[in-house]
Amino acid sequence: MSEVKLYRFDALDAEPETIEVPVEIFGAPVNHDLLHRAVRVYLMNQRQGTAATRTRGEVSGGGRKPWRQKGTGRARHGSTRSPIWRSGGVTFGPRPFKVRLKLPKRMRRQAFVSALSARCAEDTVRLIDRIGFTKPRTKDGIALLGKVDLSGKVLILVGEDECGAPVLRSFSNIPGVTCARARAANTYEVLLHDALLVTTSAMEELKRRLGDGG
Repeated sequence: MSEVKLYRFDALDAEPETIEVPVEIFGAPVNHDLLHRAVRVYLMNQRQGTAATRTRGEVSGGGRKPWRQKGTGRARHGSTRSPIWRSGGVTFGPRPFKVRLKLPKRMRRQAFVSALSARCAEDTVRLIDRIGFTKPRTKDGIALLGKVDLSGKVLILVGEDECGAPVLRSFSNIPGVTCARARAANTYEVLLHDALLVTTSAMEELKRRLGDGG
């Protein structure tokens, strides 16, 4: 079993407990190839694919020959829409496209487990019994992270019952800190951040999400 520190929200100044977490979620072998695949698929699917340029058939103007073919001493041209003219069409420019990549469900799950296990092996995972903010205050969010000994890029995973404005907005203005639902977290988010803060409610959701292979 892997071990992490558990903090109590009502006693943050006290020494944290050390508890065991499921090895199938936080102690699995780290599959770097699978992590690479998962990140590549995620980033590719974030592309809008809307970049486009106009070809010579789409730009305006150029309805007639700019000057006669012979006798002017200038190079021959048939249209001002030619790509070699200023404001003409673009040759081999980007065109709209949509690419959707997919990983099999088991591979997505194993990549997520690998990411969680990698962070646990680095001793950058902390547990907290709850985050009991009653109103959104960035100052409280910063103080909480300091109490649990986390800094820099931190991903905070909370349960559905905790995902309200007081919690989300308390961390939303802290640079590098992201607060997300445990059921919606993905491999890329875990790898993008240097540390994890997981509530016990979020831990239960992770067990239901990953413990049965789903």
